[in-house]
Amino acid sequence: MSRREEYEQKAEALLAPIVEEAGFELVDVEYVREAGNWYLRGYIDKPGGITVNDCEAVSRKFSDRLDEDDFIEDSYIMEISSPGLDRPLKKEKDFVRSMGKAVELRTYRPIEKQKEFSGILTAYDDNSVTIEEDGALRTFDKKEIALIRLKIEF
Repeated sequence: MSRREEYEQKAEALLAPIVEEAGFELVDVEYVREAGNWYLRGYIDKPGGITVNDCEAVSRKFSDRLDEDDFIEDSYIMEISSPGLDRPLKKEKDFVRSMGKAVELRTYRPIEKQKEFSGILTAYDDNSVTIEEDGALRTFDKKEIALIRLKIEF
């Protein structure tokens, strides 16, 4: 396990009870480097959406817990936010929630000369994702998928 994965797991273990106590869902935790800074991000959600006040309340409690259990060696910026409408599908619960809905999918390498696909999510398992695209079923190995998320149409 990489240091990044270890930090994400420990942060998730600290953050999950705080989020659940507030009645929210913990969508994801990530520890990433952007523009020379490390970020520890927690994404939370609830039916009807997360407010700035919700993020602030969780952030304060999480910050206190991180101060108590100081396991990250680097300096970092901690953020709590909504995952947004265009959040990627990562965990099983994301796929369950998105079954039968329109998704867009991007692959690492071209498949039949294209890297972007969209269709209705019809099936998934540990190794693959199947969408219905223009009446035909198309299955992708999860290893091939760079990004999959709900398709937002305005």
